Amino acid sequence: MQPCSFSSFVHSLVLLALLVACEQPTADAAPAGEPPATEVATVVVATEAVPRVRELPGRVASSRVAEVRARVSGIVLERVFEEGSYVKKGDVLFRLEPTVYRAERDAQTAALVRAEATRDQALRHANRTQTLLERQTVSTAQHDVADAALKQAEADVASARARLARARVDLDHATVRAPISGRIGRALVTEGALVNEIAATHLATIHQIDPIYVDFVQPVDDLDPSERDGAAKVELVRADGSVYGEVGQLLFTDVSVDPGTAQVTTRASFPNPDGALLPGTYVRVRLARGRDVEAIVVPPQAIQRSSAGEAQAFVVDDAGKIALRPLRTGPLTARGWIVEEGLSAGETVVVEGFQKIRPGASVTPMPWAPPSPASATAQR
Repeated sequence: MQPCSFSSFVHSLVLLALLVACEQPTADAAPAGEPPATEVATVVVATEAVPRVRELPGRVASSRVAEVRARVSGIVLERVFEEGSYVKKGDVLFRLEPTVYRAERDAQTAALVRAEATRDQALRHANRTQTLLERQTVSTAQHDVADAALKQAEADVASARARLARARVDLDHATVRAPISGRIGRALVTEGALVNEIAATHLATIHQIDPIYVDFVQPVDDLDPSERDGAAKVELVRADGSVYGEVGQLLFTDVSVDPGTAQVTTRASFPNPDGALLPGTYVRVRLARGRDVEAIVVPPQAIQRSSAGEAQAFVVDDAGKIALRPLRTGPLTARGWIVEEGLSAGETVVVEGFQKIRPGASVTPMPWAPPSPASATAQR
């Protein structure tokens, strides 16, 4: 009986030890409470002096546009220019059939010679009648007739010269030349086509794109005095966000305001020596308007957008809690977004780590280090 009693006693001790172990908490168990704070990259908002810049949408336009049209009728014999090339003023673009106009020039030349011969004869006759009148061998009426014939002959010569000049002009117009220098587009007619001076057939179009214009509109109440007199400098931003290398000059502000939108059209001129800017391109222009000495600027990454497109940012309070705050932003500068309303100097704004936080969560702010220019270039 003793072996069974000893076995039962050992079994009871094991059960008692297990019960005691279950009742005692383990040392490794974490106490109940809030989850650990998340580390996020932040910046402390401070004021700084930044240029005041207004950015507006604009459209590129040619400084001069010339529609090359037919000035005489005829068949197109040859297209001389290369489509899309640069042409200079006076360059030959098309040649029309010149035979008819050459013949007309020759006919008018002969008519002028005949008129001059008639005038010379009338002049000699008028001189003789003048001499005979002084000798009183002809009447005054005869001299008047001779003098009138001379004047009529001189008028015929003038008329013949005008007709010859017109014939020469028509012959010259059979060779179509560029009216201005610039980039020429595609040919609108081909060899063998009949062009008409009455309909002024459109042959091609030339755009002068150096310098090139950029037209944009803005509310009339936002006009700066420097913009009214054309003294402001203008920067151009392309569709991909890159800044055009040449600085533009504001030319003028229109004298009338659109009554429907209360906006006024403004034009700027930009050098375009390489033809990088093409007419019709949509761009954005930046107008410098002095400096804001106490502007609040935050990195571009700190600005979030709501589903409605409104600007907002995550702000960390003194207790390390996150709050999502709506903002009103100004223009985007090289340093970041200018915040006009919603932030004050000294507040902490989250720049990186948004995927790990939500409003009301606890965070541990860590200083944000902006990427160096070399690393930013490598990322692009």
